[in-house]
Amino acid sequence: MRHGCKINKLSRTQAHRAAMLSNMAASLILHKRIETTLAKARALRGYVEPLITKSKTDSTHQRRIVFSYLQNKEAVTELFREISGKVATRNGGYTRILKVGRRQGDGAEMVMMELVDYNENLLKDAKPAKAKTTRRGRTKKTENAELNNVEAKAEENNLEQANTVEEVKNEVEQSAEQTPETEEKSE
Repeated sequence: MRHGCKINKLSRTQAHRAAMLSNMAASLILHKRIETTLAKARALRGYVEPLITKSKTDSTHQRRIVFSYLQNKEAVTELFREISGKVATRNGGYTRILKVGRRQGDGAEMVMMELVDYNENLLKDAKPAKAKTTRRGRTKKTENAELNNVEAKAEENNLEQANTVEEVKNEVEQSAEQTPETEEKSE
């Protein structure tokens, strides 16, 4: 009985499961996206994300730890050279699972698992990240700058309104001057 065991054994022995996850993690790192079942993808997420976190600090010790999990030199090199640079600012959530439907043969739910920072279609739509702000009170420097901006805009608006008022008066005067002349001509 499972009784609260968090690990999905995927109907495999421990050695088979470790080898499968190692192979899938190496494939994900090398190809940036793989297609698999939902259960395997969820198990792989818990396996590969700590490895990506370890790759943020590039040291011999961290490389050896990651290699002990992956058993693939090319995948370790790719992880520490390219992927670690892209995920340096991210605090977690390096992978994304997208459901693609059910498998024809047995009806297993299939998913596309990918590294988040490598999907070019979704990155085009994404807005640039805002700078992290803190909740501090306004400083006098910013208050003075904002006050000056508001005063400058108010002065511009007043000048524009004054110009438009003068223009309207001139137009009214011109139309008033033209109206008697046109009445006299018509008589």
